[in-house]
Amino acid sequence: MSQLTAVDAGFLNIEGDRTRAHIGGLGIIDTTLCPGGRLTRADMVELVRERAHLARPLRSRLVQVPFGLDHPYWEDDRDFDAERHVHEVALPYPGDDRQLGLEVARIHERPLDRRRPLWELYLIQGLEGGRAAIYCKVHHACVDGVLAAETLAALLDLSPEGNTPPPFAGEPLTPPGLVPMLTQSARRVALHPVRTAEALARTVPYLDQLPIVGHLPGVREVSSALRKALGKENPQPAEVGPAPRTPFNAPISQHRAFAFGSLPLEDVKEVRRALGVSVNDVVMAMCTGALRQWLIDHDALPDQPLISVVPVSLRRRHGRDDGNALSAMFAPLPVHIADPEDRFYAVRGSMRGVKRRFAVSSGTWFEELTGILPPAVAGMATKLVLSAVPALNPVNLLISNVPGPQQPLYARGARVLAYYPASVITDATGGVNITVFSYDGNLDIGIIACPDLVPDSWNLVDYLRDSLSELQKLTKVPAEV
Repeated sequence: MSQLTAVDAGFLNIEGDRTRAHIGGLGIIDTTLCPGGRLTRADMVELVRERAHLARPLRSRLVQVPFGLDHPYWEDDRDFDAERHVHEVALPYPGDDRQLGLEVARIHERPLDRRRPLWELYLIQGLEGGRAAIYCKVHHACVDGVLAAETLAALLDLSPEGNTPPPFAGEPLTPPGLVPMLTQSARRVALHPVRTAEALARTVPYLDQLPIVGHLPGVREVSSALRKALGKENPQPAEVGPAPRTPFNAPISQHRAFAFGSLPLEDVKEVRRALGVSVNDVVMAMCTGALRQWLIDHDALPDQPLISVVPVSLRRRHGRDDGNALSAMFAPLPVHIADPEDRFYAVRGSMRGVKRRFAVSSGTWFEELTGILPPAVAGMATKLVLSAVPALNPVNLLISNVPGPQQPLYARGARVLAYYPASVITDATGGVNITVFSYDGNLDIGIIACPDLVPDSWNLVDYLRDSLSELQKLTKVPAEV
């Protein structure tokens, strides 16, 4: 039996006419090793049939609790048919990256059918250079970024020859019957006030770390006093807001744009080693430089840092093998600093403070706050909050860094050359999302944006390259004369 957590259900609740809550990935593939030099839809259907049992999100569908009294359950879809989930499209000539981005954006902006397992796969033919692509999207209620990478690995091989997948060894997911389901729901409703009080007690000591909330009168003093009373470390208060207004902080439309590109991972690691930071710090510095240039282009450079949501995986800590195990940090991006060196050290300093504060809070605030509302009203309340959020402007955008495999992967003999992530945008997190995925020696970048707010998202890819070059120059030591 597998019931969605409050965090999982939250990704169902945020969906509406303009918001989609699935994540995806675009794999560029070399089909020269496939029979006949071509990967077909039939190949992908057979691949899914062979391996769907290795990743539960591929074969599980939602079962709703009557009247929405509790979070839904997952059950194995007895009518699962890979044919319904695998599709094939072809790009018009010449099949360049811009055309591919348009096609992926059109697929990404369409909702998933909740009557079936919440995923779809598209084989995209006709790319220039004789290549093809695979685009797969899966609902965030099923997976977070780390589990999505693991699901991808279940479908792919470490060699072009492939391997025989192990047989299904688990138990089928079966939700409880109607009476047990309602009994469990009634028990949860009765205990909800107690759980809410416990959640608030665990969360209030760290409310000063949150945008907007942390700046309300008295919050900082109360949180600090509670941490002291609990014997917890009392780090410097977070400087995370208020977030400035930007062109991409407005209500999003139902349309999406997708831009992508790759950077050598070794170049990023070279900067990391030379400047004594983490790969994620380099990514944040790159994004800061790129966003600065984009804002200059649009005559919208603020005189204060942007505020970015940075998802953090808690999977290792929780030991979960399904659903979402994540939290988030709020990181200042000092786009207002013109000098590249000063800007980098400002990013480094702010990230150190952000990580320290997150470590003290243990990161559970996201789960705690998500579960405060009873399931029966959480959906409606979530939509009301989202409708009010643009006026509050709590953050500017979301930036995510997901580690991936550093060896090549194969699909029916076709080598995956690159894997570009595609994620979620909402009114709450702004009209642009930058996600990077490390794969086979590269840092693969995927940018999902609202084209009404960010009509030139491809420029951000170019500016990320420029920003990495800028950081590389900081690592060069002049030769002694």
